[in-house]
Amino acid sequence: MNESPQRRAWRVTEPIHAMIYFVPEAPARYGELGVGPLDGYFASRGAAFGECGPGLVSATFYNFNPELVARALPAVWDSTTPAAMIEARLSAADEALTRGLGAEVLASAEVAEAAGLARRAAEAATAWPQGRPLFAAHAELPWPDEPHLVLWHAQTLLREFRGDGHVAALLEAGVGGIEALLLHVASGEADERFLRVSRGWRREAWSAAAERLRARGLLDGDGGLTDRGRQVRAGVEAATDRLAAPAYDAIGEQACVRLAELTRPLSRTLVKAGMLNPLSTLGGRS
Repeated sequence: MNESPQRRAWRVTEPIHAMIYFVPEAPARYGELGVGPLDGYFASRGAAFGECGPGLVSATFYNFNPELVARALPAVWDSTTPAAMIEARLSAADEALTRGLGAEVLASAEVAEAAGLARRAAEAATAWPQGRPLFAAHAELPWPDEPHLVLWHAQTLLREFRGDGHVAALLEAGVGGIEALLLHVASGEADERFLRVSRGWRREAWSAAAERLRARGLLDGDGGLTDRGRQVRAGVEAATDRLAAPAYDAIGEQACVRLAELTRPLSRTLVKAGMLNPLSTLGGRS
């Protein structure tokens, strides 16, 4: 499949944001506030909503077991504040990017250029906040000053912009949160244990969701995608790309190509350094 410059700009740059969910700097900063790693994930990403409860986070994060979210929220706000969690997350991103890429790279003209392009796209996205609650909340946060943190924050906004659109595409396709995880696993692109455990789903719920998808003709008897399942998943991805495109269309295809050129070596370095290893977040859970 030919990849559009808009999708490539998002995909290639995404590790610069996504590493925050896997690096040790994040739980270390949350721990200083008396918040555990899992609670810290929900509180730091949901902090843009203020002192929210589990309902809003379950709805917008979409594929987590609501029972898992309810163990963290709103109780975590007895230990810290949304503002403190936002600052802790940004500090962790600063430390992790400095460790992974080095201060000299972060101070380079290439990072500054990438930050400028990503910021332009992210700011353009603010013209389409309707139906995008997680993006809209993050878009109200202040911009950091340092170019590498501008790049991280811009990609955060672009990720949530795309993610809100992805939820809309899943809803249109009649695919719930746990079903979306199963289809992702069935595609061969994700690890079942990581997604099931990290999202807090018991085996019984997982099996029941698989049965629902088989009844719809989306999964075969071995848990793989049927032709219909591949069509549905491809349709969801196409709709997600279409809904995310306005942010990148605003800067043009050449700028999207340039952004990917600038961020590809940064993202590759982070991946090679093991800073996006999903299994490192599971601990002893099974």
